[in-house]
Amino acid sequence: MNPFSSSTRLRDMIRSIRACKTAAEERGVVRKECADIRASINENDPHDRHRNLAKLMFIHMLGYPTHFGQMECLKLIASPGFPEKRIGYLGLMLLLDERQEVLMLVTNSLKQDLNHTNQYVVGLALCALGNICSAEMARDLAPEVERLIQFRDPNIRKKAALCSTRIVRKVPDLAENFINAASSLLKEKHHGVLITGVQLCYELCTINDEALEFFRKKCTEGLIKTLRDITNSAYQPEYDVAGITDPFLHIRLLKVLRVLGHGDANASDLMTDILAQVATKTESNKNAGNAILYECAETIMAIEDTSSLRVLAINILGRFLSNRDNNIRYVALNMLMKAIAFDDQAVQRHRVTILECVKDPDASIRKRALELVSLLVNENNVKQLTKELIDYLEISDEDFKEDLSAKICSIVEKFSPEKIWYIDQMLKVLSEAGKFVKDDVWHALIVVISNASELHGYTVRALYKAVLTYSEQETLVRVAIWCIGEYGDLLVNNVGMLGIEDPITVTECDAVDVVEDAITRHNSDMTTKAMALVALLKLSSRFPSISERIKDVILKQKGSLLLEMQQRAIEFNSIVERHKNIRSSLVERMPVLDEATFNVRRAGSLPASVSTMAKPSVSIPNGVSAPLVDLLDLGSDDILAAPSSSSGADFLQDLLSVDLGSSSAQSGATPAPKAGTDLLLDILSIGTPSPAQNSTSAIDLLSTADMNNNSSTALDALSSSAPPHIATTASAGGMFDLLDGLSPSPSKEATNGPAYPPIVAYESSSLKIEFTFSKPSGNPQTTNVEATFINLSPDTFTDFVFQAAVPKFLQLHLDPASSNTLPASGGKVTQNLRVTNSQHGKKSLVMRMRIGYKVNGKDVLEEGQINNFPRGL
Repeated sequence: MNPFSSSTRLRDMIRSIRACKTAAEERGVVRKECADIRASINENDPHDRHRNLAKLMFIHMLGYPTHFGQMECLKLIASPGFPEKRIGYLGLMLLLDERQEVLMLVTNSLKQDLNHTNQYVVGLALCALGNICSAEMARDLAPEVERLIQFRDPNIRKKAALCSTRIVRKVPDLAENFINAASSLLKEKHHGVLITGVQLCYELCTINDEALEFFRKKCTEGLIKTLRDITNSAYQPEYDVAGITDPFLHIRLLKVLRVLGHGDANASDLMTDILAQVATKTESNKNAGNAILYECAETIMAIEDTSSLRVLAINILGRFLSNRDNNIRYVALNMLMKAIAFDDQAVQRHRVTILECVKDPDASIRKRALELVSLLVNENNVKQLTKELIDYLEISDEDFKEDLSAKICSIVEKFSPEKIWYIDQMLKVLSEAGKFVKDDVWHALIVVISNASELHGYTVRALYKAVLTYSEQETLVRVAIWCIGEYGDLLVNNVGMLGIEDPITVTECDAVDVVEDAITRHNSDMTTKAMALVALLKLSSRFPSISERIKDVILKQKGSLLLEMQQRAIEFNSIVERHKNIRSSLVERMPVLDEATFNVRRAGSLPASVSTMAKPSVSIPNGVSAPLVDLLDLGSDDILAAPSSSSGADFLQDLLSVDLGSSSAQSGATPAPKAGTDLLLDILSIGTPSPAQNSTSAIDLLSTADMNNNSSTALDALSSSAPPHIATTASAGGMFDLLDGLSPSPSKEATNGPAYPPIVAYESSSLKIEFTFSKPSGNPQTTNVEATFINLSPDTFTDFVFQAAVPKFLQLHLDPASSNTLPASGGKVTQNLRVTNSQHGKKSLVMRMRIGYKVNGKDVLEEGQINNFPRGL
């Protein structure tokens, strides 16, 4: 006999497929078998139809296409015999789904079988309908299913209830037809029927509000009685699982009680006693008991209840954290994150156990516990929790250090009680996981250090000691060399010693050694080397006795593989060697960095800081390449954050630490230099020749110098003028032109264009919104709008959010608001909007807006339409 003929039994085909050595051999066997099945289908032989379909189902489970056998399912379903119908319905559920058009042809057969006199045939039809029911089939067959819920046999009632659940999911409009039938099922004694009735009740409550109210009034007490009876029932071997009577029914009842009690105080009061009884009587030494306790805790959290029961639920979750099962601990952590919103103090009692979960070997538990710890932190426990996390950071896995260090930095920044503590903790993080710390974190640390003038000495000493031990941490090295460059004299002279410090002896050579090590280390990146080179230039002024040694270190960078390092080395060497009269002005200490501006920019109001590791290429005129901007630490954020004045003096002061106090008297008095001004003059923008000297072309100045001494000659010309002339408005503009054509902001009148009157865009009893307008010059389609939100009520608004929508011919961009909290009684928040009108001159601006906020913990939503924009926008 041909082993692959259509008469081959299913068992023989399975044996042949399993005997295949390769995937290609298996595909060959399946291909031959499918060909034989097709041939048998074409012959329309009814005797082999059920065998062919059985083989097709096995082939389908192997992942091969079997669509050509779908019609065979329908033929078997239409057969009068039960065995054929059984294999037909099984194939229907396996080979087809609700998206198949062929399914429409089986609706009539299903309707006939649902009315069949044989209850086993009715059961087959209900199983198939419950698995593949589509919306059209649900509408056609819902009356038959509703009738079968009252059938005499409990197995049919059970299957009809499950099928009804599928129907109401597919067509929610049919939910009201099943409300009475579902309520009758809740009185069943048979657990199989009861559990399906509870499931149907749960679906109806979540889909239909009328059903929810009906079950709250009519069935809440009955469901509570059923749960009490099961909880207190004696041993029943047919329902017992690990010593607990029917835990599956327990869980279903708790879920439906959760829905009924949510938002309803009366229903919640009724179920308080039984929930407490379930929580205290259920054993937790088996998985079934833990499942019931978890659902009980979730139900307690969802209903309207007193704090005592919630404390009981949180204590249950706390016990879960000590369980050896990872899944139980994970779901407990998830639930505790939700429970914090209800009772923070009760969760705080389990803080030690939660901290232990941060050290768990399982990665998912570690991350979830870390998120929970960050939610537990407040002003009272921040020091203790941060110490625990930093201690664990020392021994944590490498793949977890990034998440852990980021969370520690976030906690320290948010809850820091004082700056010295903030600096200490950040230094510990940088020492243990500096290479995992993101750029914005150490930028923020430098800003804080800059603002803490009384801690400059303490900080530079702490960084010096840390970098000697943890020199491989790149981020720590960057912060250390920046501080040594700025405050190296404080380090050497032990200025600003605090009582908690131990005195140390650091020579000028020791300080330079740290910077030299950073610039010569082979694995230091471009940013670190650039910062070290600038630090050496500053130390040459701070430590004049070893300026020759510093000059030698700088000169070594003339051979660097990085072009910009070569260029800066030549320029800085010239400053150290020949221009001592301007060096002290160039390398003065950085002015105090504006912490508020940095925080706003970091939060997103201004473009975020670009990573120094992967900055995009910048097109800069005069043939200067993009790394110049990197070397001078002129990221896009720094340029945009420069003060928008008519002079580049403030920007220059931030860049080179030059005291420009006298520039205001001379600004605008000196003519601008010509376009061919020496490149170094444009870069440094230190000064311009006197008015008498300006008659000579800058090109002539360059032509008189030897090409190899170009930079030195330019600096000679600068240093020969006494006193050095501070850059004028035009020369500062030249510097901005060099850096990708960025020029100082023009005057306000030139920027804003024509003036437009402000408007009151919206006003209610509690809130007033004012709009002021401006237009950028040369772009009449764009309008800049500054929205001012004024709180007219005596209550503070929190979680304040402004949303707006415009028609398709408008484009709207919203910047983040200045705050999400609107103070009471006249408090203000501002937000900038930019609207582009593609139909400018034809259509006026119009806007729909929505404001959401919280008042005393309650959500408030206000909406309106703004139609009173000035004409011409």
